[in-house]
Amino acid sequence: MKHFTSVHDIGDLQTALQKAKFVKENPFADQHLGKNKTLMLIFFNSSLRTRLSTQKAGMNLGMNVIVLDINQGAWKLETERGVVMDGDKPEHILEAIPVMGAYCDVIGVRSFAQFESKADDYNEVIINQFIQYSGKPVFSMEAATRHPLQSFADLITIEEYKKTARPKVVLTWAPHPRALPQAVPNSFSEWMNAADYEFVITHPEGYELDEKFVGNAVVEYDKEKAYKNADFIYAKNWAAYRDPNYGKILSTDKSWTIDSQKMALTNNAYFMHCLPVRRNMIVTDEVIESAQSIVIPEAANRVVSAQTVLKEILAP
Repeated sequence: MKHFTSVHDIGDLQTALQKAKFVKENPFADQHLGKNKTLMLIFFNSSLRTRLSTQKAGMNLGMNVIVLDINQGAWKLETERGVVMDGDKPEHILEAIPVMGAYCDVIGVRSFAQFESKADDYNEVIINQFIQYSGKPVFSMEAATRHPLQSFADLITIEEYKKTARPKVVLTWAPHPRALPQAVPNSFSEWMNAADYEFVITHPEGYELDEKFVGNAVVEYDKEKAYKNADFIYAKNWAAYRDPNYGKILSTDKSWTIDSQKMALTNNAYFMHCLPVRRNMIVTDEVIESAQSIVIPEAANRVVSAQTVLKEILAP
């Protein structure tokens, strides 16, 4: 059974990119694959791009699409074993999952890190239960530690805009008023390492990511040095990973906000962000509205990444 939760499930990257190019140029060519098949999209957390792009991808492939918002119109689900269910959660996920599986052919799951248990988050307890108990192919629409459909779209976008074979790509932390998961930076790092770009991660001290995701990236605490000669600037906030500060905000230093002065240090770099973005916290209006901002084409490629993955899952 085919599941998709990380770059390790995509196979050869160049082959995947060629398949994505075909999908982008021929979005309705494979509707026979999804005919009379049902795609179920399960959201434990809010979404705009992921919800719309994945629904669109399923429909492009001829699928019926069911969307379920957990905690909003559905029973609240208990996810822990061994608990006495005398609270506000009337259904256990271990009954709900196989029922969901009985109603569909493919399942997409979106479930963020809770920051309550680092072990549960980094062991991907929620999505792995769907893989174990649904009996259907499962793909991640963002889990606790990765957001592979976003990262695949990011890679597609960089390949479309790059001017050199091996561009310098910089992942930069930026301030945010809320504690955000590490899923996007983890996943982006994993995919950039797999693509073998010149890859640099810059952030304040204390915001180091899990080393297995950092991989071969250069970690540069001097942001001006990191920006120098960059071809792509990818901005994202994340909360601290290392104990004892897991899930905490350690800084809201606005000197890390991406502005024109920092972008001037680059090689006329393109600006990227997964969206939604908090303007004048993450990035200034001037930068995100500039000709070098490619956040909209990047978001549009979310349909392409989702459809490419779904096509592979449906393929005989």
